[in-house]
Amino acid sequence: MTDRDPAHRPPPARGTRFALGQIPHFVLFVVVGAALFRLSRLQEPLCWEIVTVSGLLAVGYAAVLVLWAGLGPLARHSWVAALILLWAVLVTLAPPPLTGAYAWCALPMACLALRAMGRAVMAELAAITVVLIGRLTRTAGAFDPELVLIPVAAVWGTVALYGALQRDATERQRLLMELQGTRHVLAEEQRRAGVLKERERIARDLHDTLAQELAGHLMLLHAAERDLTERPDAARARVRAAVDGLDAGLAETRRIIRDLTPATVAEAGLEGSLRLLCDRAQEEGTAVRVQFRSVGAHRPELGAQSATALFRVAQGMLANVREHAQAMNLLVTLHHHPDRVELDLYDDGVGFVPVGAGHVSLSDRGVGLPAARARLCEYGGDLDVVSTPGRGTRVRATLPAHPRPGTTMPTSSVLTR
Repeated sequence: MTDRDPAHRPPPARGTRFALGQIPHFVLFVVVGAALFRLSRLQEPLCWEIVTVSGLLAVGYAAVLVLWAGLGPLARHSWVAALILLWAVLVTLAPPPLTGAYAWCALPMACLALRAMGRAVMAELAAITVVLIGRLTRTAGAFDPELVLIPVAAVWGTVALYGALQRDATERQRLLMELQGTRHVLAEEQRRAGVLKERERIARDLHDTLAQELAGHLMLLHAAERDLTERPDAARARVRAAVDGLDAGLAETRRIIRDLTPATVAEAGLEGSLRLLCDRAQEEGTAVRVQFRSVGAHRPELGAQSATALFRVAQGMLANVREHAQAMNLLVTLHHHPDRVELDLYDDGVGFVPVGAGHVSLSDRGVGLPAARARLCEYGGDLDVVSTPGRGTRVRATLPAHPRPGTTMPTSSVLTR
């Protein structure tokens, strides 16, 4: 939303609209009070009758303003009709010197009728107009256009102005409700987007942990089944490795269910968890030889979420090597730079043909690489894949990091392979 939304108008504007809406009601009390003051100076036999009707009109008008919000449409129109009747009696009883004063009460009476809305409004306005014209004509002794039409025009002009203000207030209220509804829809859409994003993240976590681990253990069990008759010792070793891996996977699954935080990263740190991951990959036969090394003198700060993302990417990449590469050697290198952390995985396996810059064929490598790239992008990182059929594959995952306090940032850095 922008700063120009109707709902963000400054308070003075709302106060101004409120004051304009109350002016017609204020006019009635001023007119009645001034007329009573003049009436006290006149020696008229109907003085007390006029005072009584004036008091009833003022009290009734004030009461309907106070109770307006709690009244239904029928009660409002009934009350307005009663006030018009009192006003008609008042202008009829009033002596000629006060006729002009009480005639101005037609303005607030018309605005009150307009505020009530509904089908009876025009009838009430017509009744006010007829009473006003009749009393002014009687006071003048004949129909005087100047004397009669000017007050009538003033009444209808005020009605038009008050109606425009009322329509403006109604339109603003409608826009405000529409804005609130739009905000509700937007909040709901944001909530749904958050749910979908969280589901995608959990799906990546499950893919990079359970799915990959189960696939590796299944391969071990298949290999053990083949060796069961001719090489029972090798078969038992593979079964034991699968059991150990499943036990570790069960513990990891319980940790994911609890808080989706990898146990190894939380307990051993990124470097330690990667070293353990490579040791397990060696036991599971991901490659004939799996090596891990950590290089770089700088040790920049890497947040827990970023470290978790990098660890998950490493899990997925090792699973890809195990399932597809048929590699003899796998080298995993963690590079520490002042402003970033890079994880390189190089295998000398069969390789594949990348599809475009930095993208791979989903039919060749499953969904691990796209999921890894999306995971890294969430934290400002990137994934680079270089592969040639028959010459192996290199995957480089990069995440930005903040240097530890006291370290200096070089003007340039050389990418270490």
